[in-house]
Amino acid sequence: MSRNVSITEGAAGDVDRFRQLLFELGRLHSLRDPLARRCERMELTAPQIHALLWLGQDGALTMGELARRLGITEKTVTGVVDRLEREGHVQRERSPEDRRVIRCRLTASGSRLHRKLDRTVVQDMGRMLEYLDTTDRRALFRILEKLIASAESKDRPRG
Repeated sequence: MSRNVSITEGAAGDVDRFRQLLFELGRLHSLRDPLARRCERMELTAPQIHALLWLGQDGALTMGELARRLGITEKTVTGVVDRLEREGHVQRERSPEDRRVIRCRLTASGSRLHRKLDRTVVQDMGRMLEYLDTTDRRALFRILEKLIASAESKDRPRG
């Protein structure tokens, strides 16, 4: 196993086990982005679909915020937004307070597409969660909430 981050020896075995379990799951069901099939049918790329989902979930975002959510550079997000704008799904707006700040928001067409995508995500998640009983689902949610809280506390600036 290649280690680019410092992992305690106790956690190293857990990382290996987690990795192996993900590979086992991937042998049964592709670990590829579950929306990838939809991307191909809708002739959209995965970053474009994810941009639509983020903008539908959180409303208008700056280009920088959108790039961070998608895990791409600001230069790359410009191309993503260009295509979505050409297709009529998003529009750019300059901030009245600072004209250098450009926010992206969904158009009516983009909102309709977001609702369609969101229904697909909900259906896919529902099918996945059906594999787990109520106790396991609650445990999964507790673990995810703990991961989020830990990540938030590490990302907060220290005074």
